[in-house]
Amino acid sequence: MAWYNNDAHEALDHFNYARKDGEWGRQAIMNMIEIYLNPDNAGLFQEASEAKGDHSEHVAVAEKLLKELQSQCVEIGNSTDTSLQKKVKVLESYCYMATKHKPRVEKGLQILMSIMQEDKEYVPGLLGMANAFVLLNQTPKARNQLKLISKMKTNHDYNGEFEKAWLMLSDIYIGSGKYDLAQELCKKCLKNNKSCAKSWEFLGLVMEKEQSYRDAADNYEHAWHYMNESSATVGYKLAFNYLKAKRYVEAIDVCHKVLSKHPNYPKIRKDILDKARAALRP
Repeated sequence: MAWYNNDAHEALDHFNYARKDGEWGRQAIMNMIEIYLNPDNAGLFQEASEAKGDHSEHVAVAEKLLKELQSQCVEIGNSTDTSLQKKVKVLESYCYMATKHKPRVEKGLQILMSIMQEDKEYVPGLLGMANAFVLLNQTPKARNQLKLISKMKTNHDYNGEFEKAWLMLSDIYIGSGKYDLAQELCKKCLKNNKSCAKSWEFLGLVMEKEQSYRDAADNYEHAWHYMNESSATVGYKLAFNYLKAKRYVEAIDVCHKVLSKHPNYPKIRKDILDKARAALRP
């Protein structure tokens, strides 16, 4: 529950408790690796040239957990099922990719390509390759992998991967101005998972780009709610569109909530809070 509420710290605490459990331990470790590689739940799909911040400590912890997981798989030897082996390989590739250094991203891609030789429709592998291609600034190749996934029949075992693929493809479509296709994919995500915050955020972004600020705010409201009002970025977008829609009181309220959790986020004060307050003065 904590993970879905965008509370990475609490989720890690719970998974850490489950880490030594005989039945759920390996899954807990895999979840911990995912969180360390993607703590803000924003996805890896960000071009290397746009990568910001130093995530090396998180990656180092993820790599340590991966070694622990790999040693467990060696201990159980031949009883390790093929599905688990592939999952571990995919996580290994993501550890390489999370560094966002070209040689390591390419190493991660090689691992994924070796997996895909055995199963050409392995959804986690296709999604991983798409991430690698985006990081290598090869967006058309990423789009091709994602289109393959979007044409597949949804498989419950890979529900999360399908959702991530639809969102990635939607993000690419928004970037190229294909808003109708992006909205279609977002609605597909929401049909599958109504609480998918990123889908609501992308729908809001499309409305914002079309200068439909009231509709944008409505969508960002859902994203803000499903992110447990914890994302400074989404809070900023919501407050900005409230401001543009002349909903000044709501804009001020969201600004206060963002600053209470992210006091070192002065951008929202200057860009939105001060302007909303000025607009309310007689």
